[in-house]
Amino acid sequence: MKYATLFIRILIGLHFLATSIGFFLKLFPEPTTEDNFKAFQIGLVASSYLIPLAKSVELICGLSFVTGSYVTLANIIILPATINILFIYYFFLNSSRTSFGFVCIFWELIFNIQSLGKL
Repeated sequence: MKYATLFIRILIGLHFLATSIGFFLKLFPEPTTEDNFKAFQIGLVASSYLIPLAKSVELICGLSFVTGSYVTLANIIILPATINILFIYYFFLNSSRTSFGFVCIFWELIFNIQSLGKL
């Protein structure tokens, strides 16, 4: 179980690093959105500080997960963002990959809660 937790922690950290670095360096194209999620995304972009703030937090927590230092603190910081991502997948996105994304975010949430239980 120790190695599984280590593997999942590093995998989640690499995911956070990849998405945040990709955002700041403009490595990925903007996703095409529709309907309610498009209106939600326009509101996020219009705020002009919220997405860079969230991506900065992802970058810091991803570094923490990969290096293994301050993992509990990083879990506490990233948990609200993870819950928001879970709700966005559940309420706004209705594509074929939604169920896979929902399951991945759900397991990440379980990992965070399990890690916080070791306090």
